[in-house]
This record gives sequence, structure tokens and C-alpha cells, in this order.
Amino acid sequence: MKVLAIWLVSRVVTTSLVLVLASVQGQNAWTQARPDYAAFATMWDGLWYNIVGVGGYPSALPLTADGHVGENAWAFMPGYPVVVRLLTVLTGAPWAPVAVFVSVVCSLGTALLFFRLMRRVQPQSTALFSVVLFCVAPLSPLLQFGYAESMQLLLLTLALLLVLERRYLVLVPVIAVMALTRPSGLAFALFLALHVGYRWYSRTRDPFPVREAATASSVAVFSGVMGLAWPGIAWLVTGSITAYTDTELSWRSAYIGYRELVPFAAWFQSGVWWLGAPLGIIAVLALIIAFTLMMFSPAVKSLGVDLRLWVVSYALYLLAVFFPQSSVFRLLMPMFPLVGALARPRNVVYRVVVTLGLICGQWGWLLLCWGVDGADWTPP
Repeated sequence: MKVLAIWLVSRVVTTSLVLVLASVQGQNAWTQARPDYAAFATMWDGLWYNIVGVGGYPSALPLTADGHVGENAWAFMPGYPVVVRLLTVLTGAPWAPVAVFVSVVCSLGTALLFFRLMRRVQPQSTALFSVVLFCVAPLSPLLQFGYAESMQLLLLTLALLLVLERRYLVLVPVIAVMALTRPSGLAFALFLALHVGYRWYSRTRDPFPVREAATASSVAVFSGVMGLAWPGIAWLVTGSITAYTDTELSWRSAYIGYRELVPFAAWFQSGVWWLGAPLGIIAVLALIIAFTLMMFSPAVKSLGVDLRLWVVSYALYLLAVFFPQSSVFRLLMPMFPLVGALARPRNVVYRVVVTLGLICGQWGWLLLCWGVDGADWTPP
């Protein structure tokens, strides 16, 4: 009941902020001026999910005037839009409110599971405050927008909990759906491989039977296969082996033009684009060092080995393939177990200040990334 109460209060706060911003939103590419909540909450990529849900994926990749693959629906995986589409067919309700409904329900499920996850590594008070921080985090408006993140976080939280409970076989359907909801299969495969390696290393104090090791390893391989499934499906449908990666690269072309996907290069390319050379490269290296030091801090170590391995695995995945721009904040959401470290101090003043600070962060993110001001170049 406490988790439900936290979730309800946080949704009231976030909804209030969103409605205030919607009331001053001008006409834009997605909505009329002063849109209602559902319309405002399904802007930006919400339109792409609508396109997928209603029309599916193109068999022929769109090309730009200079012959490069243009932005298209293959960048958006089918898990979330399929669920929304099924509900619209069953209920006859319009897309926008159903998309919001699915995200809201998933956010509640995530909050409930996240408490159980944190309770395995933190005291009850810290676990509850972790839920508070998760629910009021700067990007928590996405938990009630027409994006796939809420559904992904629900599946990811369940998957992490199953790993901590060592219920490896049950992971299979969860991974299958999660990998087709947001790109996550490869990162989760790396995490499971590291998990298996650590369990084997520590088997003298924590027995790791051969049968259990074989099961966990097999699930890690399955996750890797699922991580490659969507690019494979795009290849089969379009006839282009690089259909998915070319589509993803089209989104960064506005920044650095069309370039080949070179693993671990995009962050440095972004650093140079934002800050110039050599400052951009130095900034990325400093960020990597700071992240590494943070992972060995006492607060983060309190999360336990497995949750830290997930955060590191996902960070390596982002470092390998993602080009940082304004949507980097959204892409960092799967690292949410880190709020468990932020929740550790029990001082009441600290907890109040952090909570209010994160709520202010919501307003900042809404203004910077979600609200549209003319030719907005800061996509969420």
C-alpha cells in the first residue's frame, strides 16, 4: 500500500506539471495550441509508435535526395505499439489515451517490482525511498507518455528481479518481449555473461551447480540472439542487411552527417560536435573515469554485484552504439537501479531536498526536451 500511495502522489505531481506546460503549448507539428493531456503526451516519438501500430513497417526503405536511408519506422520496435494496438481494437478507444493508459499501468507495475528489487539489497526504509526517487525522477513524465520506456522498465525490473532470485528459465519470455520493446537484448546478454562469470568465480562460498550454470549461460546466449533478432527481421523484410543500423544512423545525420557505425566512436564524435576538439574528447574520457569511480563508491556497492553488473553492461552498450544528444537522458533510464544508492542517506532534510530537487528536474526536462518551441532541436 505504501508503494501504491507513493506512485499515486507522484503521478498527481507529474500530471500537474504536464498540464501546466500543455496549457501554454503553442501549435506545433504534433498538436494544436493548448492540447489536451492525451495529445500532449503522445508527441515526438509517440507519433512513430502510432505509425507502427496502425501501418506497420515499410518493406522498402525511404531514401534521402542523396541516396542515404532516411528516418523510418524500423527504428521503433513492435512490443509497445502492438500492445496499444490490440487494446484499441478490443476497446474501440483512440490511440492516444490507450497509449497513455498502457504506460501508466506499466509504471505502476514497475514501482511495485522495483520495491521488491530494492528490498533484496537495501533496508525497507531505503527501498521505499528508492521508489520515491524513481517515481519523481526528472524523466518520470515518460512513465505516463506514449513512449515504450515504461513498458521496457517494467520488463527490465522483472528480469533483474528474476536474476537475483536465480529463476533463469522464467527469464526467457521476459527477455523475448523486452528485446522487442526497446534495444536491450545485447546489453542484457553481456550482463548475464558477467553474472555467470561472477557466480563461477565465487562458487566456493556460493555454490553454482553445473546444471544451473548451463541454464544461465543458455539464457545469456538466448538474450544475445534476441538482441540481434530485430535487425535480422528488418533485413528479411527490406532485403538490406544494414536496414536497422542505417535507419538508426539517419537520426544522427543532422549532427555529423552520414557515417558508418563504428563501435565506441559515437560518444567521441558527439563530444567533438558539442565542444570541439580536443575538449570534447577530454570530456568523454573524464565522464568514463567519473562513472568508473562512481561504480566503486560505497553507496553504489551497497546495491550488490548483480545490479552493478547490469548498470556497467548497459553503460558499455550505450558507449558502443549511442550518439549522445538531448535524448541521452531518456536512454539512461534503464540505469535506474542507481537511485537505490542515492536513497541510502536517512537524514530527513536530505531526503526532502533530493525529492524536491528531482521534481524541479522534471520541470526542467519538460521545458528543455518535451515542450515544443518553434523549430525545436532537442528531442526527448
